[in-house]
Amino acid sequence: MKKVAILGGGVAGLSAAHELIERGFDVAVYESQTIPGGKARSIPVPHSGKGGRKNLPGEHGFRCFPGFYRHIMDTMKRIPYDQEESVYDQLVTAREMGLARFDHELVAISTSIPKSMTGIKKNLKALFDSDWGLSEKEVVFFTERVWQVMTSCRERIMDEYERISWWDYLDGDNQSKNFHEVFASISRSLVAAKSTEASAKTFGTVLSQLLLGIITPTNDSDRVLNGPTNEVWIEPWLSYLKEKGMLYHTNTAVCGFQLKEGSISGVKIHQDGEDVLVKADFYLSTLPVEAMAPLVSSDMLRVDPTLLGLKQLANDVDWMNGIQFFMKRDIPIVNGHLIIMDSPWAITAISQKQFWSGKDLQQYGDGKVKGIISVDISEWNKPGILLGKKAIECTREEIKEEVWSQLKKALNHEKVLLRDEDVHSWFLDPDIDFNDSGKMINREPLLINKVFAWSLRPYAFTRIPNFFLASDYVRTNTDLASMEAANEAARRAVNSILDAAGSKKRKCKIWDMYQFDLLTPWHIHDWVRYRKGLPWDGESSFGSRMIYLLLYAGKYAWGKLQQFKWFS
Repeated sequence: MKKVAILGGGVAGLSAAHELIERGFDVAVYESQTIPGGKARSIPVPHSGKGGRKNLPGEHGFRCFPGFYRHIMDTMKRIPYDQEESVYDQLVTAREMGLARFDHELVAISTSIPKSMTGIKKNLKALFDSDWGLSEKEVVFFTERVWQVMTSCRERIMDEYERISWWDYLDGDNQSKNFHEVFASISRSLVAAKSTEASAKTFGTVLSQLLLGIITPTNDSDRVLNGPTNEVWIEPWLSYLKEKGMLYHTNTAVCGFQLKEGSISGVKIHQDGEDVLVKADFYLSTLPVEAMAPLVSSDMLRVDPTLLGLKQLANDVDWMNGIQFFMKRDIPIVNGHLIIMDSPWAITAISQKQFWSGKDLQQYGDGKVKGIISVDISEWNKPGILLGKKAIECTREEIKEEVWSQLKKALNHEKVLLRDEDVHSWFLDPDIDFNDSGKMINREPLLINKVFAWSLRPYAFTRIPNFFLASDYVRTNTDLASMEAANEAARRAVNSILDAAGSKKRKCKIWDMYQFDLLTPWHIHDWVRYRKGLPWDGESSFGSRMIYLLLYAGKYAWGKLQQFKWFS
């Protein structure tokens, strides 16, 4: 039985362990944290449990499972939760997305095709009667830009759109403030990427897929777990894999690789205060890029010079970290994720209790928490509205005060939704820490897909014959740094290990992404033009004309429907 040492026990590490253990490999996982799950883990709030109750469930950041995820969904379906259900069955559909602004009422948009007149009214109002401050020309321009991505062939996307930022693709320098807040800067809120740096290839395709998930007939364009991540996903996963024979070690730091005759002969691990040399037949690193890059030695580079790209990629990271507000009363807000469009700290949030129907929050903390508002902060280098300080300059307490102030300004209008006296306690991601000189540091930043970064990203296999990579920086169809990309990268690494081991076991399935099958005729048309060196021809596109018709039809319909009192 071939032995595989997996370095890192997050989604990528567990995904690889799952595929390997089911194919007869001897698997040991080495995780640096005390809690399994990597960035996806839920984090018990220390010392918050009273009277025998569990500690309150904090997290690095809230989970989101868009409808286009394929790889991670397949894995979740194969993780037993109880005798009748899988972990996949613990996913709950989020029916809405909330768009909030400081000086406007909250707008809730249905994330699936409306099934009633009320739902139709809500979406039409969101589009045409919400005072976005956008001209018709701006709306049409943005829609055409998205349509261009949707109808471009894969070759053009990989070539042309990889070379341009999302900001430049939208001609950001010549757009209005409202356009920036609604369209250009949305990359910051969704994936912590500055629009001036984010690749139009990556963000354009992901945004297109998210939008298609909303406008096509589906009930699961956005899903969340029905409880704390570790309770309903990671712990059942670990139990299943351990029953299959996997060993999972926590508090183990990878210190370096030992090479012999061009192959890895051992991995230096610091565990329980001791230095240990771990030996295996194959070594799979699922460490994040900023942790893996310093471990790439000159000896490794002599065997595989392409690993030098990791050291450059290690600079392409930014901050996206969570803070939770534990509430004395439950405040659902919207049935899904909330984006505060004009938040200087690019705040997104979700009210979680409404999705945790099987969880009694009285079993946590002191029994007085009745709701949880989980928030992600994606911009740490712009001044806030309360103290005028950047998040990176604040104390932990100041971060809490600023985030709470932005939430209140976005949600408290005619009706006061959030009250100071309703806050029971709060918890900031412990990855936000301070070094000896008092400077704020982030122990787990997020990879950003910047312009030209694809050429730096490695494959899951390397030129070191028994060394493989599986993390969200690996080249994948998913492309975007996410749980889905981590799972796909793990599958690619496992397939490479199967080849290296000469195994006849079935390969892991890899899905194509962002294919938009209904648009295949446009893709073929654009591929022919691309091969001839011709640009995308939006002006003659049937789809471009359809955009105008749909916008005008929607606006006309909303104006007519407002005339009926029964629909007011």
